[in-house]
Amino acid sequence: MEGLPQHPAPRTVEEVFSDFRGRRAGLIKALTTDVQKFYQQCDPDKENLCLYGLPTEAWEVNLPVEEVPPELPEPALGINFARDGMAEKDWLSLVAVHSDSWLLAVAFYFGARFGFGKNDRKKLFQMINDLPTIFEVVTGSGRQPTNESALHHNSSKSKSSGKPSRQPEINPSKGVKMSPPAKEDEESGEEEEEDDEQGATCGACGDNYGADEFWICCDVCERWFHGKCVKITPAKAEHIKQYKCPSCSSKRARV
Repeated sequence: MEGLPQHPAPRTVEEVFSDFRGRRAGLIKALTTDVQKFYQQCDPDKENLCLYGLPTEAWEVNLPVEEVPPELPEPALGINFARDGMAEKDWLSLVAVHSDSWLLAVAFYFGARFGFGKNDRKKLFQMINDLPTIFEVVTGSGRQPTNESALHHNSSKSKSSGKPSRQPEINPSKGVKMSPPAKEDEESGEEEEEDDEQGATCGACGDNYGADEFWICCDVCERWFHGKCVKITPAKAEHIKQYKCPSCSSKRARV
């Protein structure tokens, strides 16, 4: 392909990056300011065509090189065939993506050819990565995917930070039958019922109601008892459908 072999091969990281930047500028020009000229040159009736970026910041549409293997990696082949089969915007975006891939292939071909070590390859990639891709320039997307990723990360982080705030509504150590569920759920007369509970005394020992202790109510006589006084634990109370205090149970047994 005319133009590519005419330039001396870059041998340092800075020279490879300069070559990359020149080719990139030419490709961007073809897909933006010179887009009409580029579009016309990509005639679907012609043979397989490629878009080349040159180190001189120029571009050209040409047939692929005949050398096998080629002196440099080749860009996408046959870009002209897809021109009329899709929207112009989508076609240009597709060519841009392939152009980005080609630029990286050429840059790291030079790196491999001239023995770039790990640090040189990393340095070259960082220099390249500081530039927007051709696809980002052509589509106007810029670095938005990175920002969206950061926003998504922050959103996920804020959501996850809310999870630890969810605490159990019932403390098992205080029992689940400290007061009848029906009374807690009723809106009417709730305050009166709470007053009744606060004034209750244990039917076994006579001590006053304490919110920090497990209490259970007899479903027959409706008196309240310390769980410890009637030997009922919170876990056991969970499996009792209708509780009868010892007094009520003995009365039923005598009958």
